[in-house]
Amino acid sequence: MRRSESNERASSAGFPLFMPDQEDTRMMNRREMLFSIAGGIAGSMLIRHSRTAWAAESTGTKKTNLGIDTFSYHIRLRADREFGDPLNYLEHCHQIGAGGAHMEIGIRDEQYVRKLRSNAETYEMFIEGSEGLPRNRSDVERFEKVVRTIKGAGAKVIRIFFGGRRYEQFDRAEQYKAFAERSWKSLQLAEPVAAKHGIRLAIENHKDWRIPDMLSILQRISSEYVGVCVDTGNSFALLEDSMDVVEAYAPWCFATHLKDMAVAEYEDGFLLADVPLGEGLLDLPKIVRILRKAKPETQFSLEMATRDPLKVPCLTEKYWATFANVPGADLARTLRYVRNHASEKDALPRISHLPLDEQVKLEEQNIKKCLLYAAAHLDL
Repeated sequence: MRRSESNERASSAGFPLFMPDQEDTRMMNRREMLFSIAGGIAGSMLIRHSRTAWAAESTGTKKTNLGIDTFSYHIRLRADREFGDPLNYLEHCHQIGAGGAHMEIGIRDEQYVRKLRSNAETYEMFIEGSEGLPRNRSDVERFEKVVRTIKGAGAKVIRIFFGGRRYEQFDRAEQYKAFAERSWKSLQLAEPVAAKHGIRLAIENHKDWRIPDMLSILQRISSEYVGVCVDTGNSFALLEDSMDVVEAYAPWCFATHLKDMAVAEYEDGFLLADVPLGEGLLDLPKIVRILRKAKPETQFSLEMATRDPLKVPCLTEKYWATFANVPGADLARTLRYVRNHASEKDALPRISHLPLDEQVKLEEQNIKKCLLYAAAHLDL
């Protein structure tokens, strides 16, 4: 065999391009030849290992137990509506190594639901649902169909929320009071449906309820089927310490939105930015330990919103329209914390000026960073 043919076969087998032929071997003693071959094999193995490690790190394909909430993909969902189809979304989460999918499923036929559940079981992933509460009695039938669909897909928890950002929605205390009454009526309509189907409703602390409000709701409904989806960052916008929030809600925790935050001052209050896990202020290992100890069965889902920082105008009159009972000490503590931990204003993520395709790319990169961090540092 000519040396070129020998080299070609060796290369295709993963060995170094040069393999000694008979003539060359006569010029080498046995030890030199063994070292040459062994070194080539080791080098080849190292190259293959490095390529595999690089692929896992760059694509996020290393399996984690961390699920992904669809809001983490709010940019891509705007650009590609088909991406939000539950089957498509589950497939993507599987491909990048996530442990679950936290998503809106809607009302689906039995064949679709069976396939969704089968795929999740095959991938060894969890599914958690997300749905709005019934608005009134005539909406209960729709809500029950959604609950039946979500449970059929294998989910044990449905994340619910009542509103948006309290300080943006309401100009007067009366508006907030009416919102609270509507929310309570909706929860009263939803709880019997959840109990009937044996599925749990997890209320997210969604910049609407402070700790006393949320605990009052939970104690008032007094149901094993109603708990909390603990968002680790939202309540900072309501001048609450993130660790206080986690500790207060841990006994009620049914689901999570795991996120990290960065802050900076601005003239009307402070800026609050989602950043990849491990790049912000939150003590995520401690948060995970607290929630796991209280509720070992709880699944963790990432909610990493790639976007410009949110403005929290806590120094304006409008902000305080619905916060009459919040002590000034909470404002002072929050602003002191922001001042002591602030990033440079220009260092916070800003993406709205980017073309849509670049925003989508950055969103995906941020999510993969979070998955890698969760696997390496949070035992997820």
